Amino acid sequence: MTVLAVALVAGVLVFAVVRPRRLPEIVAAAPAAVVVLATGLVTPSDAWDEVSEMAPTVGFLAAILVLAHLADAMGVFTWIAGRLRRGARGDPKRLLTLVFGAAALTTAVLSLDATVVLLTPAVIATARSLRMDPRPHSYATAHLSNTASTLLPVSNLTNLIAFSATGLTFLHFTAVMALPWAVAIIVELILFRVFFQRHLGRPEAEPEPKRDPQAPVAALSIIAATLLGFAVSGFVGVAPAWVAAAGAIVLGVVALRDGRTSVRRIVYSIDVWFCAFVLILGVVVAGVANGPIGEWIATRLPTDTSFTALLTMAVVAAVAANLVNNLPATLLLLAALGPHPPTGLVLAMLLGVNLGPNLTYVGSLAIMLWRRVAARAGSPADLRTFTVLALVTTPLTLLAAVVALWACEYLLTAGG
Repeated sequence: MTVLAVALVAGVLVFAVVRPRRLPEIVAAAPAAVVVLATGLVTPSDAWDEVSEMAPTVGFLAAILVLAHLADAMGVFTWIAGRLRRGARGDPKRLLTLVFGAAALTTAVLSLDATVVLLTPAVIATARSLRMDPRPHSYATAHLSNTASTLLPVSNLTNLIAFSATGLTFLHFTAVMALPWAVAIIVELILFRVFFQRHLGRPEAEPEPKRDPQAPVAALSIIAATLLGFAVSGFVGVAPAWVAAAGAIVLGVVALRDGRTSVRRIVYSIDVWFCAFVLILGVVVAGVANGPIGEWIATRLPTDTSFTALLTMAVVAAVAANLVNNLPATLLLLAALGPHPPTGLVLAMLLGVNLGPNLTYVGSLAIMLWRRVAARAGSPADLRTFTVLALVTTPLTLLAAVVALWACEYLLTAGG
């Protein structure tokens, strides 16, 4: 049965990576879930519990996908591209720093999907319009979609899944993760500037001047209000999904009024099939987590929050993310940690599953998606460049982030 459970998870993940004929991931996940239930690897009761536990997370995912689409429709990313172009002043190094900042904030506030799908094409087009090599800036959006996704509970699906296990409020989670987030980004920026040094020379020809787009004040205000809503939601007992939904509804009304989108496009942006895939994947992974493999992992994970324990947890999570993708790795490791794990270990696990996927193409769905987006934008990824860059940056950024998390241990104690 263990072999069957592993084979089912592997089959679903391979299908998700390859996506033959661009079929949705649920085409493989749904039959796998049926097999898991039919063979008794997961009982119907356990499956229902898994789906019920994941439902608020998936609801948030749907709302944030709509919010990101509406932000794009209202011109937020066109405006960002204009600010990047003006702020760069023709200097590729300056543009790279600005791209890091834009990608970090986009990932933290609108989620990593917005960075990959919406910011990446804007960044590539901006670099080209400035007659610069787009590759350093494109790779930056790929890495920052993972590296910068540790700040808020709503920045990444992995964070949302693990948020309740941390026992922290929204603001406390953010306060503890702020230093690891900032340190990882700064370290990665330094390494990027060294790695791409030959590609960051100032172009000989000056770019043609362009008029800056107007700031989408209404959209930016609604997004800011939504972010504020996330911050206070824990104090009033409102789930982040409801805050995201409210922000999406208000911004949707404005976008529809201004003729920037349509109801059909809004519904399409929800990506119902992917949301259903996330729900069903939890059931499929439970077949492994509830068996001997889950038990074996549980007996070998650290149980304290010393520096060695935090680093071990982060490394194990990073390896797991690159073996089975970060979403299944999160589900598997949370189950292995048990019902009341130390908060520090959960946060170290999140550092591993969020930063670790930068090591390979298959570590996260974001990287898989970035490859397709970058290719469509005319700047396809190169396996050798990606791999060497990953080997240079990922271990050091992960180590730096864990050191910062360890230094913030007093915040965890204060929250307990």
